[in-house]
Amino acid sequence: MPFSISEAANLAIHALTYLAGQRSSGPVSTAQVARHYGVSEAHLSKVFQRLTKAGFVKSIRGPKGGFVLAEDPSAITLKDIYESIDGPLSRRSLCLLGRRSCDLDRCIFGDLLESIHKQVTEKLSGTTLAALIRKP
Repeated sequence: MPFSISEAANLAIHALTYLAGQRSSGPVSTAQVARHYGVSEAHLSKVFQRLTKAGFVKSIRGPKGGFVLAEDPSAITLKDIYESIDGPLSRRSLCLLGRRSCDLDRCIFGDLLESIHKQVTEKLSGTTLAALIRKP
């Protein structure tokens, strides 16, 4: 598959976008983000652990604690977030048959899969959290 995104990476992108939009409100709890998106708080907590380890968020303890962004939203790209959860975007999975190389002289799909991979990489690399929170 030229590109896939795990549920954890999807949650990470959404959670960080939410935090970016709430920056002026102080720390945001996992429960608040889970309620907002209607997702499992337990799964989201595991995602926040990974985001903390990757340096995207800081955990604030206490009754009014939660998570805050560790960096400016304009410095965090979707590619950064994706790769912190799902690993590097790679070309090795471009064959839809799961082979390292095609048996055919030329792939049936031509350069379509390479083009899709390039577009996805460019879109994720060129989109920051700041850009997402500015969208209406």
